Amino acid sequence: MSVGIGLKGKRVLLLVPPVTYRATDFVLAANRLELDVVIGSDGALPLGGNPVVRVDPADLGASARRVLATVGAVDAVVAVDADMLPLAARIGAALGLAGNTPESVAAASDKAIQRRLWNAAGVAQPRFQIVPADAAESRFREAARSIGFPCVVKPVSLSASRGVMRADDEAGLSAAASEIRAILAESGGAQRQAILLEEYVPGWELSIDGLLADGTLAVTAIFDKPDTPDGPTFEETLLVTPSRLPAAMLAAATGLAEQAARALGLTRGPIHAELRIDRRSGDARPVMLELAARSIGGLCSRSLRFLGGTSLEMLILLNALGIAVDLGRPPGASGVLMLPVERGGVLQAIEGQAEARAVAGITGLSITIPLGQPVRPLPWGDRYLGFIFAEGGDADEVEAALRRARDRLRPVIVQRESPTRPGRGSA
Repeated sequence: MSVGIGLKGKRVLLLVPPVTYRATDFVLAANRLELDVVIGSDGALPLGGNPVVRVDPADLGASARRVLATVGAVDAVVAVDADMLPLAARIGAALGLAGNTPESVAAASDKAIQRRLWNAAGVAQPRFQIVPADAAESRFREAARSIGFPCVVKPVSLSASRGVMRADDEAGLSAAASEIRAILAESGGAQRQAILLEEYVPGWELSIDGLLADGTLAVTAIFDKPDTPDGPTFEETLLVTPSRLPAAMLAAATGLAEQAARALGLTRGPIHAELRIDRRSGDARPVMLELAARSIGGLCSRSLRFLGGTSLEMLILLNALGIAVDLGRPPGASGVLMLPVERGGVLQAIEGQAEARAVAGITGLSITIPLGQPVRPLPWGDRYLGFIFAEGGDADEVEAALRRARDRLRPVIVQRESPTRPGRGSA
């Protein structure tokens, strides 16, 4: 692909939350494509000298009107992170741009709506029950008995595995529901929000990232997730692509992700789907866990390589502009290891960084939490300490390099004297 040819003068509105990993990569991608960029944000500083229009994601109507009055016509509206997806859909609809409807974006961001729509469309997924967060314990026990233990308990609105816990019995269920209520209260979520109980599905986990165009999914990457835990929490750590699953299984998983996106009403833009391979019946089959109307989170997109030096962010911008692109990948494999917060406290240092960078195959290491900041593990925390990137001849080689690099890092986290929980971050 010839970067920027025919795109000069195209105008894109980037909606940027005040705290995100992704803003710089999107602005750099827009610059490489020679796009005219306007930033819409409720707190981000000017990026690359681009003008900033103030928006409030909590007031979609007023924000949309302000953007339309200030910015005028644009060729595409792109949400840099999940918080801005509803506003992007609202503005895009007001401008008559092709894209996902506000209703489809709302469905993708609410796990309860998602489950119900998938159920109606016959999408393979775990058995589930939806319970109001303030329901009596007897209601939770009744729902869990209909599913069976162990089960997974999660809030319907949070992401990045925050508040997601496994319950093996009624005592664990009660504790999980109580903790989720407290997490929702701290995050500003509605007290009466629903809690999702779903059947626990053991098995290999993978994620599928791709771009929708007229409802058809073009895969950008399929990641194996070999270190996904079985509980009690479900932090993501190691991601490696291409997947080592058989081609027939990957085709079935991709088809299921496209069906799931279509059931939500999504037609354009990036998706990030989480699936597990259920082998309990003897015939292995993919089942949907979650799907978001965004690309892979954090800095994980930096692990992906496309032909011509194209980045994932460039592909997303081109897709938003209605331009078909070649999603070809060069030979070899790549991956990322997200550094989890293993205990709560204050981050004092991360030792061994030079040794980790020196591991063969490692292409980058980014520490994303400043020293001196409070940190905490899941299910309360929603940030990673940083990201390690690797490339190699095959997925096994990449996985081994990431593990060797991780073993050389020594986070120093000092316990806080006060029992007060540290403040919220962003993932």
